Amino acid sequence: MLQPNGTGPISFPGLGIHDLNVSRVAFTLFGKDFYWYAIIIATGFVLAALLAMRLCKKYGENFDEYLNMILIGTPVSIIGARLYYVLQMPELYDSFYDVIAIWNGGLGIYGAIIGAVLTVIVYCKIRKMNMWKVLDVLAPCLMLGQAIGRWGNFFNQEAYGEVTDLPWRMELVIRGVRTCVHPTFLYESLWNFIGLAILLVLFNHIKFPGYIFWCYTGWYGIGRFFIESLRTDSLMILGLRTSMWVGLICFVTAVVVIALKLRRLRAEKPSDYVPQFAGEIGDLKQAEDSPSPQEEHGEAAEEQSGEEGETDAGEDH
Repeated sequence: MLQPNGTGPISFPGLGIHDLNVSRVAFTLFGKDFYWYAIIIATGFVLAALLAMRLCKKYGENFDEYLNMILIGTPVSIIGARLYYVLQMPELYDSFYDVIAIWNGGLGIYGAIIGAVLTVIVYCKIRKMNMWKVLDVLAPCLMLGQAIGRWGNFFNQEAYGEVTDLPWRMELVIRGVRTCVHPTFLYESLWNFIGLAILLVLFNHIKFPGYIFWCYTGWYGIGRFFIESLRTDSLMILGLRTSMWVGLICFVTAVVVIALKLRRLRAEKPSDYVPQFAGEIGDLKQAEDSPSPQEEHGEAAEEQSGEEGETDAGEDH
């Protein structure tokens, strides 16, 4: 079901914020309207590119290659996002113009992610780059872009949730009636900013190539699963919304991949393994302090040799 956009002023009555007059149009230049939605998306793009530059320096990567991927991947991601959204409800679009009118809202973030990942895969294949290292660098950038981009939904008065009376409820005029709903755009934006902070911390403790990307996939997936359950505008499959299924699959896949990778790393290179849980630290310390069988055998041989030397010396006297 296509969700109607809210109209009129926006309020957060439980927070004492009333009648915010929000216009979709930021300004008009030469008779052309420029929308807040596009400006916010562009802002997210620029800030994500700047973050990529910073992380490339930290990771020792060539930023020019990443900039090429960003420039190629951006239009691909926009097309993917729009197709993901339109294909869920194609009967609602009567013309090609309606399909490409992204300034009216209607982008599916999973389509954008798929487009971005495909761009990285193809580019890395052609340029013979390590795809997982690239995805590690780009994952926090993508998270930042998503966190900022969600505010475009605020100005379009879309992507809101079910009716609620919670203190942080958002009041919109929907179909001519003032209605209090979940500000799900805000939930996802905050979730993504928290995820960004976590990813940047984990960036200093990368366990294996692809670690940051899979952490991003799991964090975003589980967050989207719960946030999507509050939405009212998604296609249903087997009792769950499409995006809930996608989010759940992303989360489970990420958890399984990370667990298997860490298990293999610990088995192959114990000295490189960083404990994930406090209980493991004592076990590893005990293992490090305990001598190996080879060391015990060597020490025993040295003691025996020393005793024999002392006996010989006594006989000489």
